[in-house]
Amino acid sequence: MNSIQAIILGLVEGLTEFLPVSSTGHLILTADILGLKDSSFLKNFEITIQSGAILAVIFLYWRYLFDFRHVLSKLLVAFIPTGIAGIIFYPFIKNYLLGNTMVVLWSLLLGGIFLIIFDKYFVDKLKIKSEKIDTINLNQAVFVGILQILSFIPGVSRSAATIIAGQLIGFNRKLAVEFSFLLAVPTMLVATAFSLLDNVDELLFASIWPLALSFIFSFFAAILAIRWFVGLVEKKGFIIFGIYRIVLSAIFFLIFVR
Repeated sequence: MNSIQAIILGLVEGLTEFLPVSSTGHLILTADILGLKDSSFLKNFEITIQSGAILAVIFLYWRYLFDFRHVLSKLLVAFIPTGIAGIIFYPFIKNYLLGNTMVVLWSLLLGGIFLIIFDKYFVDKLKIKSEKIDTINLNQAVFVGILQILSFIPGVSRSAATIIAGQLIGFNRKLAVEFSFLLAVPTMLVATAFSLLDNVDELLFASIWPLALSFIFSFFAAILAIRWFVGLVEKKGFIIFGIYRIVLSAIFFLIFVR
């Protein structure tokens, strides 16, 4: 992997990690475009550079992460279902789902259709119960964590799964988005640690320069995406992202399916 490829992957990760479009799916499609061979190294690389985007959340929301009673305890509870499922299914995910272009395209397409239907026909009917993070209870946190498991499928989008989960149990849009951002911190940090332990020599010693580049560009791109996304989703909802997912999947279906 050269420096340009590393920068592009970092930008794609940072810009898409917190949008309901699937950063993992975008990284897989971007790797295809860049001609990067599907390999254990590439899969671990794509997981590890997510830590740059996570650092952006810590940078912007650090005050919340020091509030154990109202925030951190709920994030840890929400992470438990994901953590357990991750330990059980990690080998299957890495060997059969990550790097699978067709899984990504179908997930993007079906997820885009679902986002449009959900935003157009169901969001306004949901009863708002929570508008601030300190009103979230542990049962709600667990529910969000359970639906986050769906994001193990490349193309589903961790952000979309957790935001929709939050809205289903009564979070307003802003709270659902912000809780999704914060839940990414323990989720992605553990995923990165798991990836490093799985292949530490290959990632850290043979490829420290591309990793560093991707990390830096992911961090700054994620800051821009987070600041932009919160305002947009409050005003416009998710339909625009649903349309984007459908169009993107259609384009890549034409490219890869002949």
